[in-house]
Amino acid sequence: MTYIIGEIGQNHNGSVDIAKLIVDAVARPLTEELFGYELKRMDAVKLTKRDLKQELSASQMAAPYINANSFGATYGEHREKLELNDEQHLEVYKYAKSFGLDFVETLCATGCLSMLKLFSPDKLKVASRDLTNLPLLAALAETKIPIIVSTGMAGKKELDDAIDVITKYHNNISILHCVSEYPTKPENVNLNTVKYLQKNYGQYTIGFSDHTIGISTPLAAVAMGAQIIEKHITLDRRMKGTDQKGSLGADGIYRMVRDIRVFEMSLGKEDIFIEPSVMSSRVKLERSIATNKNLKQGHIITDQDIHMLSPGDGFKWADKGSVVGKTVKTAINENEIIYIKNIE
Repeated sequence: MTYIIGEIGQNHNGSVDIAKLIVDAVARPLTEELFGYELKRMDAVKLTKRDLKQELSASQMAAPYINANSFGATYGEHREKLELNDEQHLEVYKYAKSFGLDFVETLCATGCLSMLKLFSPDKLKVASRDLTNLPLLAALAETKIPIIVSTGMAGKKELDDAIDVITKYHNNISILHCVSEYPTKPENVNLNTVKYLQKNYGQYTIGFSDHTIGISTPLAAVAMGAQIIEKHITLDRRMKGTDQKGSLGADGIYRMVRDIRVFEMSLGKEDIFIEPSVMSSRVKLERSIATNKNLKQGHIITDQDIHMLSPGDGFKWADKGSVVGKTVKTAINENEIIYIKNIE
């Protein structure tokens, strides 16, 4: 079953309460209304932690940052407003765990490892921009916590270098195809990279981190065999913040996870067979050999006496040899099914 991660990232806008409300949206019961199926919810939520001392150059942190999505006069002030501290991450972690959800952390600097003194996330995520940050990868891998890497800014060399570092410590690695364009244009998604990763890195879990608008692309990725789906989520796409518009709101979360779970149910097995559930329809709708005229007792049935009508509980055309040449035992009216009891 697909492992689905709801990426809160920093869509909490610096508020633990908003983060918890997003968890609520993930944790609500999930059903398929027509058939009444109870479906598995998202598996995990994810937060992002930055160490602002290891984020940007001093000049960039001090640069003016005035726009519709700004939370501060400088970029540093903006970033500081959006950060939750270690204890606040722990609070959201405990809240997610109370619903049985896994908790994933994207740690963007070695300084963020202080969080692990308070709790151990189920998985650590390496952001696309940090795939070449090999010292960070080594520090994360040393914890032995399973690692997810995104390839949003990477080619084969960058991915191989990252894997070489991580595998010095462990092999519990997931690789997510990703395109670091927000939102990603359809022509740039290149979902066939999922197949490439499956063929060339099949010893690892392969998935897709999605930045497209809507839910069709992650569903298509699941159809291609992606075992992990990551998608940005929020309370309301109209909220302030650069990631909000490209995220799924509460209704989108519900629809995406529902459609993935229903799709998983529909895959079945690689075979062709008559599904037991269609047997009643088969009897009602399929055709059987029937008379095209009144047939008297003692009549020898010929090809000119028969055609096909519903229901499908009589002889099929492939069984015509069991009907043609037989004697009518009791008279049969025109346009009636010929049953075995009618002939001898």
